[in-house]
Amino acid sequence: MLLERRHGDVVRADGGSAANELIVTGGHVGTHVDALAHVSHDGLLYGGADPADLTTNDGFSSLGIDSFDPYVGRCVLLDVARVHGVDFLPAGYEVSVADLEKASEGVEIRAGDALLIGTGWSRVWHDPGRFTGQTAGVPGPGVEAGHWLAERRPRVVGGETIAFEHIAPERGHAALPVHRIMLVESGINIVETMRLHELLDAGVREFLLVLNPLPIVGATGAPVRPLAVLPGERA
Repeated sequence: MLLERRHGDVVRADGGSAANELIVTGGHVGTHVDALAHVSHDGLLYGGADPADLTTNDGFSSLGIDSFDPYVGRCVLLDVARVHGVDFLPAGYEVSVADLEKASEGVEIRAGDALLIGTGWSRVWHDPGRFTGQTAGVPGPGVEAGHWLAERRPRVVGGETIAFEHIAPERGHAALPVHRIMLVESGINIVETMRLHELLDAGVREFLLVLNPLPIVGATGAPVRPLAVLPGERA
């Protein structure tokens, strides 16, 4: 972001002035929602769509983030870090089906819910090298856990890491199978780089989630500011 006009650069006759900024960002920077157009597999997008048929100079004519209906609904937070008795899972840890089943004990998961995985990873945001998993990887769901989540037919899934995946040490984004399972095979949007540790600290397991990414026409993703609405609180 930069200021393209500062106070005092232009002063109106009545003494008024204004400042304006120019903002440049990627669609997958910070907390954001992945559109279904974000990932293809074997040359096809969700529903068997050919990307070539949807790609224009202005982005995607279908399956872009502008086709995401704002979500205001029930959210279930699966605290896998608490299952293991730690503040955050180890770098490169693969979240398993057993982890998710243990974390979901005592709470009902309904079709159409938002499902979030708590790894505690937002606690290490201050350490960019560790947070991005450049060498040691990041914790996240593996293939089996991805299928388990998709089988519950959530509206969206999400977590605290830059990719909603198990990223093994030294592997980077060489393969993103959970993205394939969600975006290409199941039509389920993904929310990434979420700040969840405050909810984890409070032991919150379900709440009202407000999720409304910027509806940038044709974009493969867009920034979002998720809001958790808790009983007795305004937001």
